[in-house]
Amino acid sequence: MILLFYLTTMIFFLSNMIMIFSMILSKKMLWDREKCSPFECGFDPMCMSRIPFSLHFFLITMIFLIFDVEIALILPIILLFKLVNFFVWTKISLFFIVMLLIGLYHEWNQNMINWIN
Repeated sequence: MILLFYLTTMIFFLSNMIMIFSMILSKKMLWDREKCSPFECGFDPMCMSRIPFSLHFFLITMIFLIFDVEIALILPIILLFKLVNFFVWTKISLFFIVMLLIGLYHEWNQNMINWIN
């Protein structure tokens, strides 16, 4: 029990010393304020927070997520080929590919595939 107390005290002491040491050595200056601030979703945190959100940025993000999830879902379909009947596998694969093509067609209608604006 005493050993556990000593180890806990030592860990607490070392972690606090490392934090204090890093705060002393860090060079946080006034002109580095923008570098240290978070930058998310295309918003500048130093500007007014009530600016409208860019729909183009949102739709590009959705395109990325769709194609990212697509890869994660196609790989198990390939492995499923050995486990199920060929016709069942074909139906599943065609359904998935048709859904992706419908999404691609929708993005094309919204002019999101046109990268030159």
